[in-house]
Amino acid sequence: TITMADHLASIYGTEKDKVNCSFYYKIGACRHGERCSRLHNKPSFSQTILLTNLFKNPCNIPALPDGRPGCALTEEELQANFDNFFADFFWEMEEKYGEVVDMNVCDNMGEHLIGNVYIMFEDEDDAEKAVKDLNQRWFNGMPISAELSPVTDFREACCRQYEQGECTRGGFCNFMHLKPISSDLRKALFGPKRRAVSPGRMQRDGYGTSRRRRSRSPRRDRHRDDRRRRDRY
Repeated sequence: TITMADHLASIYGTEKDKVNCSFYYKIGACRHGERCSRLHNKPSFSQTILLTNLFKNPCNIPALPDGRPGCALTEEELQANFDNFFADFFWEMEEKYGEVVDMNVCDNMGEHLIGNVYIMFEDEDDAEKAVKDLNQRWFNGMPISAELSPVTDFREACCRQYEQGECTRGGFCNFMHLKPISSDLRKALFGPKRRAVSPGRMQRDGYGTSRRRRSRSPRRDRHRDDRRRRDRY
């Protein structure tokens, strides 16, 4: 016999849940914001942080009064601009706060998703430290707004139709439309040899700014190894 508690647990964060917002649970954002009729349960701890509306896509610059496009960059220049932003921010997060497992940037147009940057750390403590520090910092002349996010599975948060080139809702879709980085940059940041790639080397290859990457401290290595040993048993 299924108890009420089991039933509520099974539908938590789904569209059948009439109490908790399924969109906030899946993507960490909701188009209704504070006006939403369902609860937005903000996590007290998480591996994932959200930096709201951080990335400013040059493509979104309004047209000039004479009708000319606000952005005159070519597709290649736009990709290079995004790759540089992504690489710089990725290394900044790793250097200051801890190992980054995943990082994604939304290409949606809705106010609750546009320019959102999601960063998943290996350690929840690193995520908490990043949120506290980033809320005291500025980027591109604007204060950074950082918070812990409930997102744990980006596959569930993404629009499957968009990935297949079939989304009819366009930029105002309520699921994530992730902006892709170049394949070479993805290999450098998330490939099996990424620890051997330094920001200085990436600068020579055309990505990001040149900055010396700090070596991983022995203390962090011991902490990571101890955690993996505990997880094994």
